[in-house]
Amino acid sequence: MTDIASFEGPLFADGGDPFAPFGDLTGSRELPAELRSRFAALVWGYYRAHPRRFPWRETTDPYAILVSELMLQQTQTERVEPKYRSFLGRFPTFAALAAATLREVLEEWQGLGYNRRAKALKNCAERVIREHGGVLPGRVEVLRAFPGIGPYTAAAVCAFAFQAPVALVETNIRRVFIHYFFKDRDGVRDREILPLVEATVDRADPRGWYYALMDFGSMLRGRLPNPNRRSAHYARQARFENSDRQIRGGILKALASSDAAAADELAAMLRVDPERVARALGGLETDGLVVLEEPGRYRIPDR
Repeated sequence: MTDIASFEGPLFADGGDPFAPFGDLTGSRELPAELRSRFAALVWGYYRAHPRRFPWRETTDPYAILVSELMLQQTQTERVEPKYRSFLGRFPTFAALAAATLREVLEEWQGLGYNRRAKALKNCAERVIREHGGVLPGRVEVLRAFPGIGPYTAAAVCAFAFQAPVALVETNIRRVFIHYFFKDRDGVRDREILPLVEATVDRADPRGWYYALMDFGSMLRGRLPNPNRRSAHYARQARFENSDRQIRGGILKALASSDAAAADELAAMLRVDPERVARALGGLETDGLVVLEEPGRYRIPDR
């Protein structure tokens, strides 16, 4: 396990414990210069010694970064990396993705789950081509109106693709700030963390700074009892095996390799209770991932 002890030389001039929380800074919007400097030395020092390497960190192409951010929603990096390379190989630009059928996009997305993200990504590409001349806007307020893009994703795309010094919080960043700035606090909300994120962001290199924070937070996960358990937003991910998510994914995989199928045919193929398949099909139809045709057969729509 990588840890801070493997740094070359002392991390702090006074020999202080790098894992010691700074205290409970609830309500703080400004930090003393000495504290900001100490925090920056901690995070940058670790990152410069132990940066993680991912393909989406090797590009500033807004399209490639948007693809990575949609893929990384609720999905571990080791599952995303091979799919990310494959997806960009098949759909290298907004224009290529916009021109593809939904069936083709879902086929390439298989294995990542949460297939609504694939449709949202395709819809984003169509919107970029139709409304923005093929160029992704670099403003948070504009991106927030795009399909499947929430506050974090909009801010992350702006930071990583456009070097915008915006404030953002995800699981690793949340872990760092709760541990260092909310000592012994439970129920910490992201809206309490965001002012501190904004106060500490490196405005000369927000992209690098957020990568450093994420890597530092990833290291803390194996070093400390998970600080994210003290977040008001903490929840364990539901088990995938025999879940409705697994059934939805199985239906889409089956339909990707056939023109259409009835609900009872899908239930037989998946060996699942027909009532659960019918319920999953209803959700997929609501999400625009399947359409019902006569006589009672489902297929993936073209767009």
